[in-house]
Amino acid sequence: MMNKKQPIGIFDSGFGGLTVFKAVRKLMPGENIIYFGDTARVPYGTKSADSVIGFSKQISEYLMSKKIKMLVVACNTSSALALDKLRRSVKAPVIGVIHPSVNAVCADEKNKKILILATSSTVKSRAYSKQLNKKNKNLLVYEKACPLFVPIIEEGCSGKNFAKQIVKEYLLPLKKKKFDAMILGCTHYPILKKVIKEVMGKRVTVINSSAQAALKVYEKLFDLNLLNKSKRGKDSFIVSDDPKKFTALAGQLLDIEIKKLEIKRF
Repeated sequence: MMNKKQPIGIFDSGFGGLTVFKAVRKLMPGENIIYFGDTARVPYGTKSADSVIGFSKQISEYLMSKKIKMLVVACNTSSALALDKLRRSVKAPVIGVIHPSVNAVCADEKNKKILILATSSTVKSRAYSKQLNKKNKNLLVYEKACPLFVPIIEEGCSGKNFAKQIVKEYLLPLKKKKFDAMILGCTHYPILKKVIKEVMGKRVTVINSSAQAALKVYEKLFDLNLLNKSKRGKDSFIVSDDPKKFTALAGQLLDIEIKKLEIKRF
């Protein structure tokens, strides 16, 4: 039997999943959270499906050994390629980041043309298109791979001028298509949200997969009567490599102070 004080486990290929961590922490201040960033093997978006599935299973088993009450797959690539397999093997509720965003898009009937920005692996899987068209077959969905976004963010360069030029290179040709909504289909991408909105214009509604995932976590824990009502939960951070860079990026880009960081190498 699970209890309310058990931690939520969150994992990502690296730093980007901290956008999910931050959204969960803001919405549920009493929860204990363990965050794992696979910084030794980032990015997942250019890896094979078999590799991503293998990494995801390995990390999930490790987090389950920490007695977590819920697993949050804060990586769109892992959610696209490994979520079903994790749900069969993990003995705890498993939340991904794709379905919550799909539900948010489909909740607004004005959304007819949808743009998905994601990693190459997520786009190749067509996970978003399949789920969106399953809920509404009349939606027009366009998926765009933006493989340079994650390295830009992981190197702490999201505020540089050349980052904006790369965003323009990817997105300006798409602006004329006049999309109604756009899903940031990678948890790194909210860090580039401001410049993405500047390039695409005010017409497009931007769906933040990190925020939507946090809402789903809250709803699921509420339904299971597992919400921790403590005043302040504990945070634990674990990475597979390069702790100094991870800590610096967390503070620099997301204003997250990491006082203690563990290293787990596989």
